[in-house]
Amino acid sequence: MALRARQVSRWCCLLQAARAAGFPRRLKGRSSTTQACPEPARLAPLPARSAVLTWRWLACRHVSVGSCSPTGSSEDGASSPQNSLPSPVKREEAKVETLPNLNAEVPYEDWDDIPPSSALQEISEEEAVQIIAEPLLPLQSSTLRDYVDHSETLAKLIHLGVDLSQVEKRQKAGQLVLTLDFEKDIRKILLFLKDVGVEDNQLGPFLTKNPYILAEDLEALETRVAYLKSKKFGKAEIAQMVSRAPYLLLFSVERLDNRLGFFKNELGLSVKKTKELVIRLPRLLTGKLEPVKENLEVFNSKLLRIKERHMFLKFLGRAQYDPAQPSYISLDQLVSLPDEVFCAEIAKASIQDFEKFLKTL
Repeated sequence: MALRARQVSRWCCLLQAARAAGFPRRLKGRSSTTQACPEPARLAPLPARSAVLTWRWLACRHVSVGSCSPTGSSEDGASSPQNSLPSPVKREEAKVETLPNLNAEVPYEDWDDIPPSSALQEISEEEAVQIIAEPLLPLQSSTLRDYVDHSETLAKLIHLGVDLSQVEKRQKAGQLVLTLDFEKDIRKILLFLKDVGVEDNQLGPFLTKNPYILAEDLEALETRVAYLKSKKFGKAEIAQMVSRAPYLLLFSVERLDNRLGFFKNELGLSVKKTKELVIRLPRLLTGKLEPVKENLEVFNSKLLRIKERHMFLKFLGRAQYDPAQPSYISLDQLVSLPDEVFCAEIAKASIQDFEKFLKTL
């Protein structure tokens, strides 16, 4: 609207200048009967514009037609001698002049003369409804679904096969992927995983289970793989271990070394047997060690001792091994405690009662 108003103002000013310059400049003749037809009046100097040239021609034509008629006719109606002379300009009937279309676009050369519109300039309702505003990102959300349409990284992860509904359930994993750039941060991790041996169709499921690897330093990841190779694990074996235990490469070299040493020493296995164990069950390296320790006391205990204590607890009505129920008894308590402690704290009975029960078996 503001641009159109300036156009109208410019055309009106040019029109007024053209009309003002259109009055004929009368020549000073020696007599009224010998005046010659004056030259068409020229417009004031104006910029070379197609519309201005059109008005100049209209103004000149108006002067020529209106001022070149004979001025020396006699009072009695007889024609003066000048009437016999050939008229330099033919008489033409007045025609309705059509003004230029004010809605026409301003020529390119006039754009420099138009001041820029202000950000505070008012606009009409019609112009306002034509403005398309981009939707704002939510300041906070409990799901990554609200950000997918605005994040190229999330869209590419979905295309890769990552289940974002599972990623957002992991602690701070949703915030992590929102801060990453796919080309800068994620692509190099994907290439690393492929080099380790993770198949293309397993990349999506792998990142679904372990999105935290995307924030790991690439050099640190390569160092951990090099450590496994130094322990004589082959490339295919490393690929199998990493695929089955996605968190394996989050463990530092020191933690990996401690885990391998724990299973070797606790189980009394050779290096070869230890390798075979972790290749077949790589999650032993990434899981908690407490349940493993508990099960190893169980396995190293005599089966008869476990059976005797279980039957005694069952006789007393205290054989409760469900951790969700009260008076829970763990396997470690069942097999590792001395008889005196087992009877006093677990069975809630005396050592003599336990010994009498054993004689009945």
